[in-house]
Amino acid sequence: MKKFLMTIAAVFVAMNMSAQVYVGGSVGVASVTDNLNESQTVYKFVPEIGYNLNDDWAVGVELGYQKGACNLGNGAFGQDTDTEVFSIAPYARYTFVKSKLINLFVDGGVGIGSYKDLGTQFLLGFKPGVAVNLSESLSFVAHVGFVGMESFNWKQDGIDNSTNVGVSLDNNNLTFGLYYNF
Repeated sequence: MKKFLMTIAAVFVAMNMSAQVYVGGSVGVASVTDNLNESQTVYKFVPEIGYNLNDDWAVGVELGYQKGACNLGNGAFGQDTDTEVFSIAPYARYTFVKSKLINLFVDGGVGIGSYKDLGTQFLLGFKPGVAVNLSESLSFVAHVGFVGMESFNWKQDGIDNSTNVGVSLDNNNLTFGLYYNF
């Protein structure tokens, strides 16, 4: 009887998730200049899953991996700024313009990133974005910029933790991706 009830519950949940769940993600490539004015490349891979609560609101989570140079703002790095970053960023999405072809939205959320052998980053803010509906099930999505607060806590002694508040519209906050809507 317990297995039967669990099966019924799973079927009920699956039926209610129809056209409400989206999966996808983004990739990003950026050029970062370190404190010696040397340019290095950063690669990002950010898979994502979300759930549409209604026509305007959605919730989701991004799981990220980044490899390459990092610019954490206080000039603590020399030439070798190569690192790996693992991150998680839950968000709430509000779609404020919705049409058949284009949706404009803003993601508000938090993020935590662990920089290998360097420290931990914390983000709190908003990321504006645009979704181009290629079909009923497929969307091209771009995020441009970040508005909010970012802090970094260093593992090394003798380096002050940093906090930045403001608007960032540089190429470090530009990502492109595809979403599949169930």
